[in-house]
Amino acid sequence: MVEIRFHGRGGQGTVVATILLAKAFFRDGYYVQSFPLFGVERRGAPVEAYLRLDRKEILIRTNVYTPDHVVVLDKTLLESIDVTFGLKTGGWILVNAPELPTHLNSWPGYKLALVDATHIALNNGLGTRTHPIVNTPMLGGLARVLGMPSMEAISKAIQREVPSKPKANIRAAEMAYEQVRVLESVEENAQIEEFRD
Repeated sequence: MVEIRFHGRGGQGTVVATILLAKAFFRDGYYVQSFPLFGVERRGAPVEAYLRLDRKEILIRTNVYTPDHVVVLDKTLLESIDVTFGLKTGGWILVNAPELPTHLNSWPGYKLALVDATHIALNNGLGTRTHPIVNTPMLGGLARVLGMPSMEAISKAIQREVPSKPKANIRAAEMAYEQVRVLESVEENAQIEEFRD
């Protein structure tokens, strides 16, 4: 089983990201669960959402406490939230940032990747300059980092589930897939390899 925790802010599409990813993984033959955890429900408030996937039926019905990977849609959250809390050693941390935030250097034991999802979203007209919608670029970046799900499955999920600007969202996901930067060259763990087969 692979568990992924998403950190974002209200209005960025964090919950929608896990739903789209769940549909993409389902299309690629996985069993999936996707669910949010809300605190204060308002634009800009921190939001967490979770994705669980497996090649066999998922019977567990709890929150995700020890994720395999973490996705951070807003780098400012790194200043107030310990996004590594419970993260398994060797897990990926994918951050929406153009450059490595300085305090990320103090996280040994994790694999780091960056994608400038904000820039990609703005270039594709997703959201506004003050409130870019970065969820679909982050999906593309995550697909590249994990090697799954397929970009075809992500594109299909976006086509079916995103009523506003589906072509721009698909293009943003594809751009992020190409532009994501892996900062630590560590071979992916055996669990990911097992899920690809």
